[in-house]
Amino acid sequence: MSLVSLYEYQVKLDNHFVTPPFTLTLDAPGIYVLAGRNGSGKSLLLSAIAGQGKVVQGQRVCNGNIAEVSVFQQQALITQEKQKDSADILDVIAQPTTVRELFADTNNAFDTHPLYCELLRILRLESLLDNGFLSLSTGETRKVIIMMAWLSNASLILLDEPFEGLDAHAVDEFSQFLTHQSQASLLITANKLADIPQKINATLLIMDQLAIKSRSNSALSGDEIAQELGTWFALHSEVIALPAPIAEGNQSPFCGEELIVLKNGSVRFDDHTVFENLDFTLKAYQHWQIEGPNGSGKTCLLQMFTGDNPHCYTNDLTMFGIKRGTGESIWDIKKHIGIMSNALHMQYKVNASLEHVILSGFYDSIGLYSTPTAQERGVAEKWLAVLGLAEKKNAPFQSLSFGDQRLILIARSMVKHPAILILDEPCNGLDEFNRVKTRKLIEKIVHEGKSTVLYVTHSHDEKIPGIENTLSLTKYQG
Repeated sequence: MSLVSLYEYQVKLDNHFVTPPFTLTLDAPGIYVLAGRNGSGKSLLLSAIAGQGKVVQGQRVCNGNIAEVSVFQQQALITQEKQKDSADILDVIAQPTTVRELFADTNNAFDTHPLYCELLRILRLESLLDNGFLSLSTGETRKVIIMMAWLSNASLILLDEPFEGLDAHAVDEFSQFLTHQSQASLLITANKLADIPQKINATLLIMDQLAIKSRSNSALSGDEIAQELGTWFALHSEVIALPAPIAEGNQSPFCGEELIVLKNGSVRFDDHTVFENLDFTLKAYQHWQIEGPNGSGKTCLLQMFTGDNPHCYTNDLTMFGIKRGTGESIWDIKKHIGIMSNALHMQYKVNASLEHVILSGFYDSIGLYSTPTAQERGVAEKWLAVLGLAEKKNAPFQSLSFGDQRLILIARSMVKHPAILILDEPCNGLDEFNRVKTRKLIEKIVHEGKSTVLYVTHSHDEKIPGIENTLSLTKYQG
């Protein structure tokens, strides 16, 4: 059953801020984790879900009652109680509202609520029931707000950073409570890993730049959410930069302006022409997106560039200043290229750790069969930190999600800072969440400007910021 549905729903809040239009459906029963960095729009979305503000456009349908636990709600209740306590403008001396009275205002039969005793114990509020609300500490008022949410019999509870202000005991007990309570569906916001309740299973929503960027296809475990968010938060950090080359001798030495020159290129198999009349020049740091439908020759073109297709010898092709077919070694070409492709991913079945997979990029091998230097290990560790996977450096590659395996393989292709980085449909087979993570890593690589990127996709809409040039193979098909 749909609990809340927003369709292009936009509201103006009390501070005159107009939210972006949101489209989202939350089903009941359900638990959702809404993750994003500070300023990503999480609180704005919560306001829209809660029905706050004046409607600007769109539609909101709510099939239940909603309670909110947030700093905003906490401050609002404190302000309300302080106004009651303004004795100088009242004819009577105001009596401070007690915690018990707040509970009674929320639910006349609060002390018979099925969760009353459990929450009272978890939050350690029993001794504070007859205390004035305004006499409580910040953490204690937060606990009162939490308890009021459940006592209100809400069918959806919005928990904005659920453990904010709670002591260690309360965090542990409340975290466990969230995993087994069944009264309400939950929407929990998180801007750090510590906001994720332990052992929870939840649908993961990601916000960035005031928009919902992705949604997991199914409920994820707490460990899976922590792993996904560790990578997400790391890739969206503005502080972390990509690791520098360990030494000039380990970086691609080619410094010419023209990396690839293909003149009147064509590929034919028997009577079938894949493409023809293709002139293409790749200049250093001039990033390209290569696109076209299945069968248009995208992978074939890349294999010509890497020397893995014999048509590299039947065409007028110059790579790194070397004309193909003049007796050059294939390794004279490959040493300047890093590649991540579906084929490589499918081949990488060895039982290697994450660290070893990245280190194998220094040796262009599948698996690690040489002893890496301390400097190379240092670079691998830095790449793992960029991906938010530093603590998993000894974990088996196959234990990662399919999307995070892709990120590791992209890092593997970049460790030598190749003159050309070829990314052959890197988002193929990924769900939307992992597509967003992968595109963010590629965006960082493009922004750093240390390699020239050839990004291959069959989707015209899959754009990477910083990749300004497009080669469509459709127009060259026979």
